[in-house]
Amino acid sequence: MIQGRNRQTIEIKQPTGPVRAEAEGGAENRSAKPDPRRRVRRIGALALAAAALLLVAAGCGAGKSGGATPGSASPTSASPGDSPGGAKADGPKLPSVLRYGFIGANKLNLPRGAEGWGLYKGIIQEALAPYGVTKVELTAFPNGPDQSEALISGRLDFGSLGDTPAILARSSGAKTRLISQNQIDMLSYLIAKKNGPTSIQDLKGKTIAVQKGSYMHRYLVGLLNKEGVTGYKLVHMLSADGEAALARGDVDAMTNSGVNALKLIGEGYPLLDDTTKHPELYGTSVTVATEAFLAQYPDFPKLWNEARLKVLEELKKHPDEYYAFLAEVLNTTPDIAKQVYPIESIEEQPFRDKGLKLLDDTKQFLIEEKIATKNFELKDWQLTY
Repeated sequence: MIQGRNRQTIEIKQPTGPVRAEAEGGAENRSAKPDPRRRVRRIGALALAAAALLLVAAGCGAGKSGGATPGSASPTSASPGDSPGGAKADGPKLPSVLRYGFIGANKLNLPRGAEGWGLYKGIIQEALAPYGVTKVELTAFPNGPDQSEALISGRLDFGSLGDTPAILARSSGAKTRLISQNQIDMLSYLIAKKNGPTSIQDLKGKTIAVQKGSYMHRYLVGLLNKEGVTGYKLVHMLSADGEAALARGDVDAMTNSGVNALKLIGEGYPLLDDTTKHPELYGTSVTVATEAFLAQYPDFPKLWNEARLKVLEELKKHPDEYYAFLAEVLNTTPDIAKQVYPIESIEEQPFRDKGLKLLDDTKQFLIEEKIATKNFELKDWQLTY
């Protein structure tokens, strides 16, 4: 059963004239990506960020990004040879309404990363309008399995989620195709209750809360196997429920991520481990689309990723504005948003060998642990274009 979802439709307004891209003075984008081990340095600053997080009121959001509101960018004027929906009569075509799912409800009802920023600023809408897109319908989900169910049932055309639930859905027969990896260094944290376990070995025979079917689930089981910990009990809980259970002492430890993890650590909950110590257990974020949708609109992956690359190029020119937006999505401060999800962690290309290796390792792990029901070849799932 799909849990509560937030939905909004971003409609592309009809143009009153040619669109002029926003200009804002700033340093040019640097093409070289920082060393992936920047995460280790971020963990070194964890205590400072966690302490700062405690100063943020629960309901506060960082200053709003200036400029366009979601979907306010107008598409370029249609030429006489265009179809009524705006698509070129002899070019690629997309549906008038795109149905996109993502993880993590928030007050803006937008995803983070290049996708969220592009929709917020209207860059994606403008890029896809010439191919007939007039609306983007967004639906937020609390976790990957719920989003996978919506994809399988045909309520979504495509969606972005963690690699583990996407693999599990494909393994169980979901007719999806992998069209990109958006991030390949997603952090998981293992946090203990106060006055409880102080090491990974202390988790023998203990109860641990985890979102089953998530990338954090894969990290946790992989870590415990690697450390030889046995006799533990895993209970499925979403992050909010796990945090409450941890506070009551109903569970001995839990996995968490992002701002929520930093908040717990800042409140004095012991950090037992995180994925910077085990880079082979990093999670990745993927975007998948249904085979039925792709059969009807085969040009979509290429057009979507071209639009996404335009967003990323623009985003890098305005980092402060992006982090202010991200802070609103995460309900935190721009400084903490920057530490949790730095721009450098956003992938520029649909696929890299490093990311595909992590994805294949995750798939093999899920098969070996009998968490996934049926094996499949990654090359048969990945869509190249």
